[in-house]
Amino acid sequence: MLPAERHSRIGEALRTSRVVSTEDLARELAVSAETIRRDLVLLERQGKLARVHGGATIALGRPAGEEAPFAERSVTAAEAKRRIGHAAAALTRPGQTIVIDVGTTAVEVARALPMDFSGTVATCSLLVAAELAERPGVEILVCGGRLRKGDLALSGPVAQAFFDDLNPDLAFLGSGGIDAAVGLTDYYLDEIAVRRIILRNAARSYVLADSGKFGRIARHRVAGVEEFTGLITEAEPPPSVRDAVTRAGGVIALP
Repeated sequence: MLPAERHSRIGEALRTSRVVSTEDLARELAVSAETIRRDLVLLERQGKLARVHGGATIALGRPAGEEAPFAERSVTAAEAKRRIGHAAAALTRPGQTIVIDVGTTAVEVARALPMDFSGTVATCSLLVAAELAERPGVEILVCGGRLRKGDLALSGPVAQAFFDDLNPDLAFLGSGGIDAAVGLTDYYLDEIAVRRIILRNAARSYVLADSGKFGRIARHRVAGVEEFTGLITEAEPPPSVRDAVTRAGGVIALP
């Protein structure tokens, strides 16, 4: 069983019982207790649980459904996000109009665009815009709207109107969580309204999600798995996520 699937199963067990034991998880997942302990250490670092003697419990100190601060997320799964950024950039072609959404992984997409890329990038992220500001071949379109600190994300009616008039060739969307049944979820209602418009208008749309997002359900639903073209991640998703995406006709893109 791949680590991403184990982590998803551990998360599901915690949502069901709130406390899990190392031995029970090892038995259920058919791995050693030492493997489970390493998984719990990693998941605790990611803020997804709190280790206790003999197992783990739900994470303390952050209300359910609340996103971690930008500074914390910017150093979490950094290598995975870099790989996702490169996989996303490899899908672009010269002359396209591309939407790059908000979030730490979205910034990695901007960084990974080839230096000789020529085309239009539309974004609701001031961080993405700043990343591309010196690229001579890139025309940058930035929506207006209300600014959220940390991610420097723009949203609200002005941002919605901007994207309502845009028909991009390709869109890369951030994520708070990916669940087989619920689909794509995230944290900020105004930004979700913008994201739904982008999804509706884009010829192709890909969700950016490192393996830590699998099985996670954020506060607000954005879209079902049938509403986007594919999922870009750094590791093979759990079977439940992989099957839901492929059954809906989507693709899984790996580095």
